[in-house]
Amino acid sequence: MTAAPATANANSTTQQGPPRAARIATWVYFGLNGFAVGMWVVHIPNVERATNISHTTLGLLLLILGGAAFLGMQVAGPLADRIGQRRLLPAAGIFLGLSLFGPGLAGNWWTLGLTLMLFGFGNGSIDVAMNSHAVVVERAYPRPIMAAFHAMWSIGGAFAALIGAAALRGGVDTAITLSACGLLCIVVSLLAARFLIEAGTEEPVEAMAEVPAQKPPAKLVWQLGALAFGLMLAEGVANDWAALQFRDVIGTSTSTAAYAYGAFAVAMTVGRFATDRVAALIGPAAIVRYGAALAAIGLTTVIFVPWVPVGLIGWALFGLGLSGGVPQLFTAAGNLDRRASGALMAKVVGLGYVGLLAGPAVIGGLTHWVPLNVAFALPVLLCIVTVLAADVLKPGQDKEDASS
Repeated sequence: MTAAPATANANSTTQQGPPRAARIATWVYFGLNGFAVGMWVVHIPNVERATNISHTTLGLLLLILGGAAFLGMQVAGPLADRIGQRRLLPAAGIFLGLSLFGPGLAGNWWTLGLTLMLFGFGNGSIDVAMNSHAVVVERAYPRPIMAAFHAMWSIGGAFAALIGAAALRGGVDTAITLSACGLLCIVVSLLAARFLIEAGTEEPVEAMAEVPAQKPPAKLVWQLGALAFGLMLAEGVANDWAALQFRDVIGTSTSTAAYAYGAFAVAMTVGRFATDRVAALIGPAAIVRYGAALAAIGLTTVIFVPWVPVGLIGWALFGLGLSGGVPQLFTAAGNLDRRASGALMAKVVGLGYVGLLAGPAVIGGLTHWVPLNVAFALPVLLCIVTVLAADVLKPGQDKEDASS
């Protein structure tokens, strides 16, 4: 009963060809989301000064942004299942664009807090919507393509860093820059919407009817979410602490310290572009297992060899190892039950996002008791746990959990 849908889907792909326009449109949404988030990040210092708030207040407002993003994910997941990814994704992109006008126009802490709530909600919504649509597009392809979508998010962030820096050097008002970025999000979301596809159109209706209508084991959903939490916590550690490790532990200048995060980010982006081809050969479980092992080796090298050349290699290995794992987990969550794909993905994406937010704070707390290098043992441990638990991605694992 379960073999027929796969065969039908393969024949459909062969006869009609994969939806390349939908794939490109999904790339655009991922890149646009990365660009919008990156433009906000590079303008945080200006917004802080314009609203006359302290670092402490800013930190609290950023927590509100993160909480709103998590809420947006949980709302967007079931909504994607109800109205379809094709409708939700452009709507989320438009909402994100509108919300981006706010931070540049805020004049005090409470108006900034309100706008960040809206921006966070929009960011969380588009995150789930675009990942859910990416799973739909991937089903129509004969090989994995999810990791490349995540690479486009990184590319969008890189463009934001370059364009944002140029705008800041040119003295362009923050409100103008963020408003222009918001307008871009709206226009691009509207233009790309026509190329999106509905879930179910990637394979014949009769094949979809043969898919068993059973609820996926809750245990498996939480296992995928726990792995996403651990891997994204490790990613968050690199985002906020790589440069500080170079500066404070190795004793480099601030400019040299920036290369630590650069090595991580470049390696992660390159790894995501390469992951899909490798995943087609060895499978998602192997990508997660060996990637986590490589990440553990890279960060362990950073811990024990406080020397710039070796440290750069270590951070690069850490980024390369982490690059492919999360996309595999998101794909697995989106395919557990196609009738509840968005809701299931929202749980896994949401847990991963919590890890991304928690990582820097947890490491910061640990540094009150142990040196920074020793605190890095936590993400190493989480990578090792991922190596041991990667079998949850093997085919048939959901059936084994259901029978246990």
